[in-house]
Amino acid sequence: MSTQSRKPLAIALCAALSMMILAPVVQADPQFSSKREERAQRRAGAGKGNAEEAKAPPLYPNATRKEPETKASPKVIKSLQEMQGLYEKDDWAGVIAKADEVAAMPSAGAYDKAIAYSMAGNAAASQDDQLKAADYFKKAIEANGLDNNGHYSTMFNLIVIQYQEEKYVDALATLDRFIAETKTEKVDHLGLRGGILAALDRNAEAAEVYKGLIAKFPDDKRILMNAVAAMQSDDKFAEANVLLEAAYKRGMLSEQRELRALYVGYMNDSRWADAQKVIEDGVAKGIIKEGPDLSRDYQVLAQNAYVDDKIPLAIELYSRAAPMAADGEAYLNLAKVLDYADRKAEAKAAAKKAIERGIKKPQDAKVILSR
Repeated sequence: MSTQSRKPLAIALCAALSMMILAPVVQADPQFSSKREERAQRRAGAGKGNAEEAKAPPLYPNATRKEPETKASPKVIKSLQEMQGLYEKDDWAGVIAKADEVAAMPSAGAYDKAIAYSMAGNAAASQDDQLKAADYFKKAIEANGLDNNGHYSTMFNLIVIQYQEEKYVDALATLDRFIAETKTEKVDHLGLRGGILAALDRNAEAAEVYKGLIAKFPDDKRILMNAVAAMQSDDKFAEANVLLEAAYKRGMLSEQRELRALYVGYMNDSRWADAQKVIEDGVAKGIIKEGPDLSRDYQVLAQNAYVDDKIPLAIELYSRAAPMAADGEAYLNLAKVLDYADRKAEAKAAAKKAIERGIKKPQDAKVILSR
């Protein structure tokens, strides 16, 4: 081993990586009410006038809201039928104009206004005018004339738009009302609440939501990864590691980003050997792919080994990282460690490759080549 003083490596990679992953927020279905569902709603009021004839099974059986009578006003039925015809022809502008006309009619009741506004909201969404769609959905909810299926489906449509438009405070308020009134236990509804809280940087609350869902749905990987992301964002790396480690042992982590969440968590907890094992296992199984991202992670492990005076391991890890790197900086680090280990010929070969691949300070490589 050389007696020369140890020199700093070219890249000061931080040992404590940020391990926040882009967790897939539990997705609310962004699709709005189908035409079939809307036709059933309209037939309930605009057909024979008897809501019970087209009564659909309850989507929200525990809802506390008392359903109103869903019956169209006799003087409005023709206009509703005309609006239905426009909708079935995908005449979105015509639907919106007719809905405004219906809502302004003195004889229009709560149901008439609610169904008109709901259809206008769907029409606006079909035109990709989300703000107008949200406004109409709000009006439909305020009219309070739909049955529970229609009323709460419309409310959830509003929540989805508010979330997609990054109006997180509004989305949370609407969702909290939705959950309180429907008493829903559906994972997508409750999971969306966790996602909104995370978007508001209320990560501790989001983590609690997801932990509750994990207890109910232990095999749902979406919930698991969302919980991990929230905990990581709240700097609760140890808690996140516990979840990930348990999932890893159960064989649940089958994607590169999932394994990376685990091994970066190990790095943050200074569990370097465990991190390396997960990486090597993932590479062997073909889950973790070679490339610049993996190169950077190998370099973090390599630098830690260098700091711990584990020079052979540092050389091994830099040797793996360098060919995958986007530039020559990993080769320069490798050259410096090899030079420190008195492996001069190998150091010069690495320094030459570093220059060929491109580095910020070519002079550092030239110093090694000049020896």
